[in-house]
Amino acid sequence: MDDYFSKSVEDTEKFAEEFSKKLSGTEIIALYGDLGAGKTSFTRGLAKGLEVEDSVTSPTFAIVNEYSGIYPLYHFDMYRIENWNDLESIGFFDYINNGIIIIEWSENIEGALPSEIIKIFIDKTENENERIIKIEGI
Repeated sequence: MDDYFSKSVEDTEKFAEEFSKKLSGTEIIALYGDLGAGKTSFTRGLAKGLEVEDSVTSPTFAIVNEYSGIYPLYHFDMYRIENWNDLESIGFFDYINNGIIIIEWSENIEGALPSEIIKIFIDKTENENERIIKIEGI
């Protein structure tokens, strides 16, 4: 597991932008972190690295936001997903292998995720702006 120490939102975004260069186009990235930890900030940086020109926002109410860049990017929010039927009704499984999938609140669908995923843990520190980012699976 690799660790990265972020001192700001901009630092998190820059790290994710650099991280995007390691991707080949069909990865599933599961994000873990409390509310306000920086999951959407990480996604914004990742999207910038993938040359997405659209503004990246949390898909809380839409459940999925789709972006075009070097690779298709599918940004999911699984906060309100409760079971397998919910996943099927939003077409989640149809997105697999068709682009990069990045998932906020991935712990809600842990049992439905393939074994070959990248897990990113974003933890708050005592300083309001600092984060510890841990990556597993790449």
